[in-house]
Amino acid sequence: MVNLKQKTALITGGSKGIGLGVARSLMEQGMRVAITSRSLEAAQKAAESLADVGSGEILALQADVRNFQEQEQAVAAVMEKWGQLDLFVANAGLGHFASIEEMSHEQWHEVIDTNLTGVFYSIKAALAGLKASKGFFITISSLAGTNFFAGGAAYNASKFGLTGFSQAIMLDLRQHGIRVSTIMPGSVATYFNDHVPSEADHWKIQIEDIGKLVVDLMHMHPRTLPSKIEVRPSMPGGKSQI
Repeated sequence: MVNLKQKTALITGGSKGIGLGVARSLMEQGMRVAITSRSLEAAQKAAESLADVGSGEILALQADVRNFQEQEQAVAAVMEKWGQLDLFVANAGLGHFASIEEMSHEQWHEVIDTNLTGVFYSIKAALAGLKASKGFFITISSLAGTNFFAGGAAYNASKFGLTGFSQAIMLDLRQHGIRVSTIMPGSVATYFNDHVPSEADHWKIQIEDIGKLVVDLMHMHPRTLPSKIEVRPSMPGGKSQI
């Protein structure tokens, strides 16, 4: 099993939801973790909640994945503080859901620029550091990346694109010793799309479940690469069937 103590991770969109759950799981393994958010205040508040977790360290950074320079600055901050980058989790994402008749140009671009172009900017910014460490790049896609639905034109397009992008760069980068995986969750108990998690979400995937999955990927022998992982609730509830 790979020892994760003192290894370093950068997680986009790490102030809440899946990103926060992954950060906690990595810190429990003794990893040094940087989390980004478009709001520095949100990142700092999340970092404070993780300060006493495990034996790892936490760093809060402001960065918008839609801005390549801010992605470069976030990676540079990690390298300056810890000198290495072993894992990048491209988690930041959002959704606007409306029929194509009602979808605005602004909503379309916000979804595509965040969920797809933001991941392109992330790997471009992280590439040198991941080459040096022979590290791991994990994207958080969605089962919406293979299952389309009405009102999902922008979100489906972004996640179908992200799934394909992740698999293509996996083939590009494994020759450098960089492993690329995409995790495709179904219903997760998060604040996504203005949802507020509650006891009614007990049937959903929990953020710590995705965190455990990332830890398991990191622990896997480098010779083996699960490149695309679908994960869904065992017993779906409500209207969701994925």
